[in-house]
Amino acid sequence: MKKVLFVIASMAILTSCVTKKQYNDVLASEKKYYEEAQNAKKELSSQKATIEDLNAEIDRLNKEIESLKSDTLSQSKAIYSLKDDIAKLNSLNSELTEKLGKSKSEEEVKILLANLQKLQDALQAKEAELNSLERSLEESKRELSAKQANLEQQQSLTAQQQQELNEQNAKLKELTDILSKKDSLMRELKNRVSQALVGFEGNGLAVTNKNGKVYVSLDEQLLFKSGKWDVDEKGVNALENLSKVLAENPDIHVVIEGHTDNIPYNGSGQITDNWDLSVKRATAIVRIILKNRSIDPTRITASGRGEFMPIDKANTSEARQKNRRTEIILSPNFDELMNLLSAE
Repeated sequence: MKKVLFVIASMAILTSCVTKKQYNDVLASEKKYYEEAQNAKKELSSQKATIEDLNAEIDRLNKEIESLKSDTLSQSKAIYSLKDDIAKLNSLNSELTEKLGKSKSEEEVKILLANLQKLQDALQAKEAELNSLERSLEESKRELSAKQANLEQQQSLTAQQQQELNEQNAKLKELTDILSKKDSLMRELKNRVSQALVGFEGNGLAVTNKNGKVYVSLDEQLLFKSGKWDVDEKGVNALENLSKVLAENPDIHVVIEGHTDNIPYNGSGQITDNWDLSVKRATAIVRIILKNRSIDPTRITASGRGEFMPIDKANTSEARQKNRRTEIILSPNFDELMNLLSAE
């Protein structure tokens, strides 16, 4: 007999430890997936802003390039005109030099020399202007080349950003579609659970949809006598009806939470405090649900919460009655989301 009690106590401790870890893993996974959806939306917004900035920069560069091309063309025309002027001045200079060589009159020589000096001054000014324009033209060409290279780089970045944006859009759509499908599934599940428990709802039982999960809250009076963990017959009937719905929805994870009020447990035997009592009540419900052989036990997590998650924190008999409850929390299977997120 002592060995049997020892084995039972050992199993209770082991179950409590394992289920707590499973419970925390479920909560962490759900939080991660919804956070990933929010992060993907933020990343999408950031990518769109980046692409808008890059497109604005491309527009600016295109305008600068067009302006440089126009300046380069004007400078090329001016250089061509200057070279023509210089050619004419050189021709005129040759003519005057030839006349100077043939002139015999001192007065004519003076006039020719004066004209030659003016011509050479004009020629020198034209050549200086030509050199300046050629330097300016080379600078414009270098700037134009740099702008075009920058434009190509910006266009390449924009194409890359657009590709990344498309990928983010596709991922967000897939993520949103999965979450939407899960939300739709949970709404449908809530209706089916309500239909299955139609005779109990409002009589110590409530079914709600919250945070993408279905909560079945059962008052203590529907399930247990005070300080006990044996489920009453009416509670067994409700749980059997619920188990039929769970069997028809194999992708639903089930977390069963036992809750007590804040009055210390005064019983004896296997139970020492409210922690123990809440765990015992949760596992008692698990055993009734698993009488339906179509339900995989790995889908279910039992968790004792003691008095530490009250609905009503007031220290009144009414508040304590509300807090003495069992909650069966139905959550969608997030394996599809996990595969999507791990594929990055």
